[in-house]
Amino acid sequence: MAQALARPVTGWFRGLGRTATVVIEHAGAMGQLLWSVVVGVARLRCSLGAVVTQIYVMGVQSLPIVIVTASLAGIVTSQQGGYQFTGSVPLYVLGSLVAETMVLEMGPVLTAIVLVGRLGARITAELGTMVVSEQIDAYHSLGRDPVVILVAPRILAGIIVMPILVAIADAVGIMVGMFAAKMTTGLGYESFLYGAQLFWHSWDLVYSLTKALAFGFAIPLISTHMGLRTAGGAAGVGRQTTASVMFMTLTILILDALFPPLMLQ
Repeated sequence: MAQALARPVTGWFRGLGRTATVVIEHAGAMGQLLWSVVVGVARLRCSLGAVVTQIYVMGVQSLPIVIVTASLAGIVTSQQGGYQFTGSVPLYVLGSLVAETMVLEMGPVLTAIVLVGRLGARITAELGTMVVSEQIDAYHSLGRDPVVILVAPRILAGIIVMPILVAIADAVGIMVGMFAAKMTTGLGYESFLYGAQLFWHSWDLVYSLTKALAFGFAIPLISTHMGLRTAGGAAGVGRQTTASVMFMTLTILILDALFPPLMLQ
């Protein structure tokens, strides 16, 4: 009887131990990968052309979907706020709601989630395919470092591109939200801007861009790490890409939860 009661408890602890082992293993491997990137960049071995190419792929090509996502976020926030502000709350407060929501939360997080699906999965699949087709081994046999060639440009581009995309998403979301407020609630542009400035703090923009910087670092680091650990042929590429997207999404949400107590207190 005692053994039957203890079996679920011991099973839970075994599962917790396996999870902790996997997390520690991935953390250590990503730490080693990051150190290799830092050493390669410090020795000026990373190609500037490769970084520019990744900036174009990650930034310019992602701009349309980022603008669409930010526009929809601004419209939804404006419409829901206008629906709730029916009573004693002044309608111009809607401007503050849209601006603060886009800058502090919706702009950085939605942009990061979009890039996880568009770029993170792509990077993992690309590197995973190179691993299973032995292209990574070919780099080693030629005396080339695949981390400097494939990983470092993507991480540097992510750090550069992500704050720019988030700043664009913040501005687009606020402007589209202002137009939506005019059409749905009749709130004038001057009243909307007055409300947006009423509770605005300059630190809010620093907070938004710092969050974007963290996301822009985490997405390419995790995606390249998972791609280089691929094994098992085409099926392994699919499994690793799925795990990578889940890992990146969870990391974005955890970082998002950590930022308010760290930077908004």
